[in-house]
Amino acid sequence: MTDRRTQRLDQIAEILVERGSLRLKDAAEVLSVSEMTVRRDISAHPERFGCFGGHIVAAPAETAERSYVLDREREAHSTGKRIACDLASGFIEPGDTLFIDCGTTTPHLARRLGDVKNITVVCYSINIAEIVRRIDTVKLIVLGGVYHPSSASFESTEALETLRRIGINKAFMSAGGFHPEHGVSCSNFHEVAIKQEAMRKAVTTSLVVDSSKYGKVRPAWFAELGAFDRIFTDPGLEPAARLALDDFGITVVTD
Repeated sequence: MTDRRTQRLDQIAEILVERGSLRLKDAAEVLSVSEMTVRRDISAHPERFGCFGGHIVAAPAETAERSYVLDREREAHSTGKRIACDLASGFIEPGDTLFIDCGTTTPHLARRLGDVKNITVVCYSINIAEIVRRIDTVKLIVLGGVYHPSSASFESTEALETLRRIGINKAFMSAGGFHPEHGVSCSNFHEVAIKQEAMRKAVTTSLVVDSSKYGKVRPAWFAELGAFDRIFTDPGLEPAARLALDDFGITVVTD
């Protein structure tokens, strides 16, 4: 039994090297076992695999080179990130359906959802899903697809189609940079389509960023500043920057 399990796990690992992610259903078919058996196998080895939204992915520890290193970025400007998310959480109401973006800022927001009843969270990243799935009062929808370790997020045309069928009250977006002339950008091009669709669907859209991101421009542009209703950030935002943002008619929340 142990040898067969080891063989199955090794086969899954080989497929993940090639494809990045594997649907649980497809894994069961390839291995000629039940989905329950596959789930049990990978659950016994969290150091090697994770399963999110019906997709198997390699555990972050097995990820090789990353253009945007989550482990390094997680602690950068953490105080500003927490402040921005504290402020954003105050605008969440019972009954809301929220889109929460990927990145290292938005997990701070996800951890604050336990006090709000009857909400639904839509996400496409492992770090958000891992937090929200532990909150009993929140309904979780994970958009799956090909796994991108650079931001621990998924991408697929199916995810976009699913997102188009969901009514979203509030979208909370992250970014690697926001600039009055060059707009809002991130480091990963695969995030752009899903960010833009979430913003298009949402009744209100908020940017949740620490003040160090102001004036920065990342390679993957996804929106103009005027597309946002609010910006939640920390008090470190310079007066000149706030004045520039006021020209866009955005509500800037820093306290």
